[in-house]
Amino acid sequence: MTWTPRHRLLALGVVAAVALAAVVVVELIRPDGRPSAPPGSWTMVPHTGLGAWVDVYDWTTEFGGASPPVGPDDVEAMADAGIQTVYLQTSRAGSAEDVIEPERLDALIDRAHANDMHVVAWYLPTLVDVDRDLRRLVAASDLMVDGIGVDIEATDVVDPVERSQRVLDLSTRLRAELGDDKVMAAVTLTAVHLQVVNVDYWPGFPWTGIGATYDVIVPMTYWTLRQGELQDGARYVGENIDRIRASVGRDDIPIHPVGGIADEATIADIDGMLGAIEDRGAIGGSLYDWNTSTPEQWAALQPLRELRRAAR
Repeated sequence: MTWTPRHRLLALGVVAAVALAAVVVVELIRPDGRPSAPPGSWTMVPHTGLGAWVDVYDWTTEFGGASPPVGPDDVEAMADAGIQTVYLQTSRAGSAEDVIEPERLDALIDRAHANDMHVVAWYLPTLVDVDRDLRRLVAASDLMVDGIGVDIEATDVVDPVERSQRVLDLSTRLRAELGDDKVMAAVTLTAVHLQVVNVDYWPGFPWTGIGATYDVIVPMTYWTLRQGELQDGARYVGENIDRIRASVGRDDIPIHPVGGIADEATIADIDGMLGAIEDRGAIGGSLYDWNTSTPEQWAALQPLRELRRAAR
């Protein structure tokens, strides 16, 4: 989706309508001339409130073509729409680079920081080569980002037992590299998918180990991919939060559901998602993805911003 001036004005109006007071953000500059990140980097703060997702098909020329649909001006539009955190994919298994197109990537990160938004880098490990997966996640963490997300969904390793062992090995090694003081997010499949929709997809998914290693779980609660009664934002998000907590064995595990997919998500379902997040005390929420979303959807998602304010 391309945000036109009309879209930007609408988004500005939405944010102005929900603001309790006018806030002047003073841009802070690092000694190297790049904008500083807002407070809260590598804590739980970037995962609270309202987030948006951008993948390599949206921002890189390698996967998105000569004129990828998302650039620095779109980051400005995200700020106008009230987004507080950008989840930004930094590489993909098919790329030869641990971090794709770093100059273009840095421009997106800088524009987000200049607009008082956090950036969480994310990567989807295939688990075929755990050493390479680890190297790419560490490289992403070394960028001027504010958090890391590990997208745990690949089934390239056929044996689910071996797959789970590799996930936990990778996760433990990443924790050792980053240290205990940096918040790590597990971007996961949903419990409803694994326990109800397709029990053969990943039997024995290592929820307990993930809950012990990661600080926050970010489940891909894409109700638009489901059928029947599960194709409902309120039910799908709510049931997944409940099942994930039960599977992890922790009622207090922080959860940030990702809704979508945006181009098929109705406002009614987004409202249902918001209700499930509020009722179950989730810490934030987001929509996948930015490029397929609409200003009306971000207008509906504005209440999530209050979760960031409440956390501070």
